[in-house]
Amino acid sequence: MAATIAIKNGHVFDPLNEINGDIMDIYIKDGKVVPELSDAEMKNAKVVDATGKTVMPGGVDSHTHIAGAKVNSGRLMRPEDSYKWNRPKTSITHGGTGETVPSVYLEGYEYAQMGYTTAFEAAVPPMEARHTHEEMHSIPMLDMGGYLVLGNNWFMMRYLKEGDLEKAAAYVAWMMRTHKTYGIKCVNPAGVENWGWGKNVKSLDETNIHFEITPREIIEGLTEVNEMLGIPMPVHLHANNLGHPGCYETTKESLTIPSKVKPNQDMGVEWAETKIDPTKDKSIYLTHLQFNAFGGTSWRDFESGVKDITDYVNSQDHVVIDSGSVPFGEATCMTGDGPSIHDIAVLTGGKWSNCDVELECGSGVCPFTYLKSNPVHSVQWAMGLESLLLIDDPWKTIMTTDNPNGGPFTKYPNVMTWLMSEAYRNETFNEVHKWANDRSTLGGVSRELSLYDIATITRATPAKTNGMAHRKGSLAVGADGDVTIYDIDPTRLDVTANYNDLLTKFRYADYTVKGGEIVAHNGEIMSIPERRTYYSDIKVDANEEKKMLEDVKDWFRYYTLGFENYPTPEKYLVNPTPINVNMEK
Repeated sequence: MAATIAIKNGHVFDPLNEINGDIMDIYIKDGKVVPELSDAEMKNAKVVDATGKTVMPGGVDSHTHIAGAKVNSGRLMRPEDSYKWNRPKTSITHGGTGETVPSVYLEGYEYAQMGYTTAFEAAVPPMEARHTHEEMHSIPMLDMGGYLVLGNNWFMMRYLKEGDLEKAAAYVAWMMRTHKTYGIKCVNPAGVENWGWGKNVKSLDETNIHFEITPREIIEGLTEVNEMLGIPMPVHLHANNLGHPGCYETTKESLTIPSKVKPNQDMGVEWAETKIDPTKDKSIYLTHLQFNAFGGTSWRDFESGVKDITDYVNSQDHVVIDSGSVPFGEATCMTGDGPSIHDIAVLTGGKWSNCDVELECGSGVCPFTYLKSNPVHSVQWAMGLESLLLIDDPWKTIMTTDNPNGGPFTKYPNVMTWLMSEAYRNETFNEVHKWANDRSTLGGVSRELSLYDIATITRATPAKTNGMAHRKGSLAVGADGDVTIYDIDPTRLDVTANYNDLLTKFRYADYTVKGGEIVAHNGEIMSIPERRTYYSDIKVDANEEKKMLEDVKDWFRYYTLGFENYPTPEKYLVNPTPINVNMEK
């Protein structure tokens, strides 16, 4: 239940309001940040003394895999996760198991312990949207949303090949409403459809079979449709050839495709009062840059290709990226890019699964272990940090591990500490294979991110990128009362001598506040807050939608379920919260 709370005397880091460590008080009433509390309200308020501590908005994860069929497949394939990693129930929490793919309850608790209050499931196949929402419904602590996978959808490929952007836009709008999803995800465009026939595409201008459309045409069409509709976030792109040596060239070229597409965000929302413009200003969101930036021509001459891409991002204004960092240890690779998972399985010789989702997309799952002794894995560790340290502007970067592909989200504290401490990076360099230094530029990077930078790449940038900055990622008046307090005194911070202390402090926030309610304190879950599920409710011309639905109903004979059973009813969502988009239609 939303409470009245006063957080006093903390060092506040709120990049959307250009507040950099100022000692301030934060007031929350009825779940929202307010400018002040009256004397009467203060008498009944919960007061938290944040003297000598770091105060940030609640964490926002704009790319994670924590709900849906592929996540469940990962749980089935990692039984050791359950018997090696478990958490007993308490008087207010469920028990949970799993390290790389935790059970749904544990996912929410562990995010809250770190100070996160919002997370977006990065890949929702339309046919599996109901199940994804069922799992999201059971994940406690977090406000959530999901991205709809459309890069290999039969209807999208058909309309884009025909150049019918109006029907394509009508289809996207209908699909978002139908499956209660938030943004567009594009995975290995044109290639995943080919994988249903044991093939792939190798270049941006190679056509796929049956639809004879190229990745370039899909990326261009989807980004244009996205901005025609005014969808809250840019298209979320997983580029072609991901995970193959030399793929950085394809990625860089892919980023040029929407360079002239003008961002358009047509949302009917009330905006919190921020100093920095909180609206969308990018036309493409490249996900897990590390996996998209492999250099070399084979595993023998494998090297980082990150710098070539970050140089491009530094020179452009239309791109935002998340890192997909690798913190070493156990991981579970899961992606809508079926052929990439097959290639990983061939390399490891381990178990794997692959799935084709009829007319829509595909996916694959493969357990994986990143070893410090492995030369390629060591370079990947360096690449994930390069992705965040070589881009000059933190407003173009978001910290992730592509959970659980690079590693579980519970290792975010490791990544944050590597970014802040060159000494911690040097210690790791001494533990890993020498390729990490020889085949990346990280060893020559002395940059250390500040707490302000960390607040930007874990709060402000993901919220702004996802179109959630009207209520998330800031402590502005009118924003959600989501706050993280870390027991870190910025005036005494020594990232050279005491970086191990940062690991502990980031792992267990001193306080996590959601909607004005204290939900976690020093690793202990204190209460279970109300949650929301966000989706885009997009309006388009009724006649255009009617014509589009005639096509859809005709082609539905290829599906194994009836048209009436396709939509996801709102009852599958916890506190469904539509974002009105393109309402002038």
